[in-house]
Amino acid sequence: MSRDWDAASYDRVSNPQVEMAEAVLERLPLRGDETVLDAGCGTGRVTELLIDRLPEGHVVAVDSAPSMVEHARETLGERATVLCASLTELTLDESVDAVFSNAVFHWIADHERLFERLFAALKPGGRLVAQCGGKGNIDAFRRLADEVAAEPPYAEHMTHFVGPWNYASPEDTEARLLAAGFDEVRCWLQPWPVSPGDPVEYARTVCLGNHLEALPEELREPYAEEVVRRSGEPLVLEYVRLNIDARRSLVSGQMG
Repeated sequence: MSRDWDAASYDRVSNPQVEMAEAVLERLPLRGDETVLDAGCGTGRVTELLIDRLPEGHVVAVDSAPSMVEHARETLGERATVLCASLTELTLDESVDAVFSNAVFHWIADHERLFERLFAALKPGGRLVAQCGGKGNIDAFRRLADEVAAEPPYAEHMTHFVGPWNYASPEDTEARLLAAGFDEVRCWLQPWPVSPGDPVEYARTVCLGNHLEALPEELREPYAEEVVRRSGEPLVLEYVRLNIDARRSLVSGQMG
């Protein structure tokens, strides 16, 4: 997640991600007094839902994008500890009871390192409950984005464009979690079609941000509009979500 984001725009258009997160939170059993890591908190919209489930607990919210962290701090105030840090380099002062994450892990290339750091952040017996983009996620939309990128006037700027996404399979993810030391591992894919209310702003902010960074300013809006136009009306993004449930073993002395 090397690029920064337009946090204000993401906060406006991220209703689909909030809906996804609500389903993930339902899988996370909480008493209400735990300390929970929100791994990739974004603007803090979902973090607020997590805070509501922890009336006597605390949230440590982490994101690597400075604009997201600034927005989250303004949104959450003293209700959470908000840190700007890479999840693959994360070191916490104190271990947490659980790790929650939504719509984040597919932005991280090194899942082996990611799971090692999350394992290290958890107390023995602590749970990881997450969801991110999985194998096949928005394949058709990404193919259209590549098609448009290969045409003038965009091609000369995007010849060497390589996206950062890591849409992993359940099988590969389970193997990586087990290698990091987790047990009770379960991963599965879930189709989740999304039709955003403002297709161009959503695509520009959520799906095409890395593409747009490769283009000069004057070509960014035309590119986003053309990709959305070719996607048809209404825009339907065929999301495929990778669900992740795992536990750090009660036995000490494993990874981290």
